[in-house]
Amino acid sequence: MSVTLIAGLGNPGREYAGTRHNLGFTVVEALAAAEGLKWKSDSRFEAATARWDVRPGVTRLLVKPTTFMNDSGRALRALLDFHKVAPDTLIVAYDDLNIDLGLVKVSVTGSAGGHNGVASLLEHLGSGFVRYRLGIGALRPGGMDLKDFVLGKFSPEETTLIDQKLNTIVDGLRLLIASGPAHAMNLLNRRDHHEPEQA
Repeated sequence: MSVTLIAGLGNPGREYAGTRHNLGFTVVEALAAAEGLKWKSDSRFEAATARWDVRPGVTRLLVKPTTFMNDSGRALRALLDFHKVAPDTLIVAYDDLNIDLGLVKVSVTGSAGGHNGVASLLEHLGSGFVRYRLGIGALRPGGMDLKDFVLGKFSPEETTLIDQKLNTIVDGLRLLIASGPAHAMNLLNRRDHHEPEQA
């Protein structure tokens, strides 16, 4: 049986719901809801999972690590090992400060960029996992501390924008899952974000 893992990063607990750092959770939850999938907690893997049987022999497993963001890699390492799949088949959706709110970018290489969840993945998995990077914007009101910004909730205007864009973001994730990163990069990546151009 072929198993693909699609993980969203975030922090467990009601107090973190709706925060910028939990946008990865929001996106995989929306995909699960669209497919009528049920989440279940699995203490063996410190994660909540939703099984998506696409067709006989092909299963996709949506994952929300419950380890807290900074230790996401431990939960995903355990799931990859259990299902005997390589890190380069894993798709991870997470918030990214370097991309404008509502936009996405697909990549397979790069540093953690200050994102503690990605740093944990690099520590436990190495590089090579597929990144579905969800823009949360880099404009912090009044020079707000970075930690306070990412752990803060979206403003009403930002929430409206996310709500408007969510179906498109989920469709982009579907495209990535179905077609792979090279094709998804060509169709989804934008130049209207804050990253410097590559020489």
